[in-house]
Amino acid sequence: MVTRVAVTGAAGVLGSHLVERLVCDGYEVRAFDLRPVPERPGLTSSTGDIRDPRALAQAFGGADAVVHCASALPSYPAADIRSIVVEGTTTVLEAARAAAVTRVVHISSTAVYGLPRLVPTPEEHPHEPVDTYSGAKAAAEVVAQRFRDEGMCLPVLRPKTFLGPGRMGLFDMLFQWAEEGRNFPVLGRGDVRIQMLALDDLVDAVVTVLRAPESIACDTYNIGAADFGTLRTDFQAVLDAAGHGKRIVSVPSGPAVAVLKGLERTRLSPVYGRLVHKLLADSFVSVDKARDRLGFRPGKSNRDAILQTYEWWRTRQADAPAAGGGRTSRDPWRQGVLGLAKVFF
Repeated sequence: MVTRVAVTGAAGVLGSHLVERLVCDGYEVRAFDLRPVPERPGLTSSTGDIRDPRALAQAFGGADAVVHCASALPSYPAADIRSIVVEGTTTVLEAARAAAVTRVVHISSTAVYGLPRLVPTPEEHPHEPVDTYSGAKAAAEVVAQRFRDEGMCLPVLRPKTFLGPGRMGLFDMLFQWAEEGRNFPVLGRGDVRIQMLALDDLVDAVVTVLRAPESIACDTYNIGAADFGTLRTDFQAVLDAAGHGKRIVSVPSGPAVAVLKGLERTRLSPVYGRLVHKLLADSFVSVDKARDRLGFRPGKSNRDAILQTYEWWRTRQADAPAAGGGRTSRDPWRQGVLGLAKVFF
């Protein structure tokens, strides 16, 4: 029975919400991150890098399970992405094995599929990475599979992009434009279906695999919303909530993609290449396996998740941090040249 859980990336958006849930559920939690996490009854904290075996040994000692949430973002330099995601995952799993941890939950990503043409995309779909980030995530899963083959109970969760209180990044741009009373652009007609995921539902999925029998937990699962609309309808919900009567506006996809690619190369836009292409075609995965084997059913739709995040965003504007370089999912990203484009909307 799992009673003591170590969480890497515990100060991040997912990690902090997971830590809170586990403490509330009565687990003894050990938070590990580069940034300190305040301690309280049921929660101890240590700081360090996931590539440092000695720091991990201290954090994992006596733990029944580890949830590996720490990762890089697509905005990081390529070398950092590979080092943090692949080397970091390897070191975490080696440290967990050395500490005799009985279960490690690895938080991967649907990015491992690249830009699949098969939708909904099942877990059996080949890994077809298209950039450094998706390649690193795929390589980390290869590492995880090796440890699983060697006898470790190692659930792998592949979440879609998740939203919830604390999540900023590029969503800050949508929220900011909505709050300022501007229209918001989408590529083409915006009628593609883009699946997202509520942060609360991802936390539920993690807790579910911690509690599940090993024969069920030790598998790979897509995690995403079961109820989602088009990009146009989900983004329009934010503009409607802002109350200015603004609309989602179509922009020609061909010229817009060319401009965004050029801006990415010159570092004048935070929108990376894989994201651009994801916005041009349906992007959703099958969650049937998680439903049938884990009994997992997401409670929130895309619309629920994005509106919950927007309401959180509105309540914190007075003390919001300045836009940064996107080092964490909590940071609003610099809009670059895209921020100047708002005058046209």
